Amino acid sequence: MAALTPIELLKSQLNLDHDLDDALLAHKLDAAEIWIGNYTGTPFVSGDAALTEAALQLASYWYEQRETASDVNMRPVPFGVRDLLDSYREQVTGYVAE
Repeated sequence: MAALTPIELLKSQLNLDHDLDDALLAHKLDAAEIWIGNYTGTPFVSGDAALTEAALQLASYWYEQRETASDVNMRPVPFGVRDLLDSYREQVTGYVAE
C-alpha cells in the first residue's frame, strides 16, 4: 500500500530539504497510516486533518527515533497521537442492549 499522505508534507514536518531519505519516509508514512487504521478500526482517510496530523507525528517520531539504542526514553507512540485518534474509535463498554 502506498501512503496517502504526501511525502512533501512529512519532509516539511521534519524540516528536511533533501531527497536522500524519500524511500524511508514513504515507508514510515505507510506504516503510520496502517497503524492508525488498526488503532481506529477503520481505514485511513486521505484529507482528514486530524488523521493526517496523527500520521505526520507518528511517522516523524519513527523517523527520528529509528536507532535501536538511544539515551532518550522511547515511547511506542508519541504524546498526542492517541488523543487525536480516540474520537475515531468506537468505544466498547461491554454493555449489550437487550
